[in-house]
Amino acid sequence: MSNSGYTLPVFACAAAVAALHWLRHHQSLQITTVDLIEPAEIAEIPIEQVAGISENQALAMTRSDPGDNLDLTKNTPIWAVVAWYEGDGAAVIIQGGEGIGKQLNGEGKAAIYGYAQRLLTENLQRLLAPTEKIKVTIILPEGRSLAIRTSNSAFGVVEGLSLLGTTGISQPLSTPDQLSAFRADLAAKASQFPTLVFCIGENGLDLAQKLGINPAQMVKTANWLGPMLVAADVLGVKEILLFGYHGKLMKLAGGIFHTHHHLADGRREILTAHCAMLGLNSPDIQTVFQSPTAETALKHLRSLDSNTGSNWVNQVYNSIAETIDTRTQAYMDSHNEQGKTIIACGSVLFDRDRQILVKSKTGCMLLAKLC
Repeated sequence: MSNSGYTLPVFACAAAVAALHWLRHHQSLQITTVDLIEPAEIAEIPIEQVAGISENQALAMTRSDPGDNLDLTKNTPIWAVVAWYEGDGAAVIIQGGEGIGKQLNGEGKAAIYGYAQRLLTENLQRLLAPTEKIKVTIILPEGRSLAIRTSNSAFGVVEGLSLLGTTGISQPLSTPDQLSAFRADLAAKASQFPTLVFCIGENGLDLAQKLGINPAQMVKTANWLGPMLVAADVLGVKEILLFGYHGKLMKLAGGIFHTHHHLADGRREILTAHCAMLGLNSPDIQTVFQSPTAETALKHLRSLDSNTGSNWVNQVYNSIAETIDTRTQAYMDSHNEQGKTIIACGSVLFDRDRQILVKSKTGCMLLAKLC
């Protein structure tokens, strides 16, 4: 059985709580408790070191433990510097230090997203007197080097890692145990709603929630899209909205229903085929095919549109989105011996800036219904 650990925001919060404790009591904590909020559980997090920097400032350190998840942040140190401050502003101000990524589409704002902000604010604010205020700086000393090995830059985050997630529990995403957990979550939600939203990862879950989609209708699939689609069909789900980053979701247009890059990666071939089918000229088709990432290819198509007044992005991605819907429906039909139950499957693809890039016709209809 796989062991679940905690997400990065939980360890950042634990370190901040320990640093605040030192400021108030001049004592080091060996373990801090964190209210995870999502889910409603209390976590006990070991603290490695605590030090006072001055009377008004303290530093605490812990290490990430994502459990059995094959996460590159495993054992990475996480520091929190907490300082008293006076003046206008919130009781808890959260800042990103070294190793926390910067959002290119957010004017360099620290990549500390909704759940992490809420987790830190709620856990720390309850420890403050009504007139007390603190500034919290989260530091990931290895964040900059680790970020090179992630897809952060594909989502416009540079110079470090994100504090991203919608929950405090870190789940192993590639093991059979995790597929069983995803299916159990799917079964529970399928019994309540005829329409569900499939999100591959945290970026999709986070953006879908910001658009106003009910979290109770969102199902995380990781790379297990194929078996999750078949399970949804068997469970009697009537409508599914596939909501994901274009560089992942477009694989379905090529009939790839397990989207981990170690198994199959036909993104440039899929993009190139749709460009050629729609009549893009040969030099630009070559550029698309030779692009190292889907984001680079998209950037080239956008530059063509900007320079020539053409509409290649819309044409190519509409073609891909409609193909995703068609291939998904065919995939489910071929795997369901009991006959089709899903009557509508649509797709919504977003880009690195978390902006919706394209909605299929069915995807547009389902999104309007869900928001």
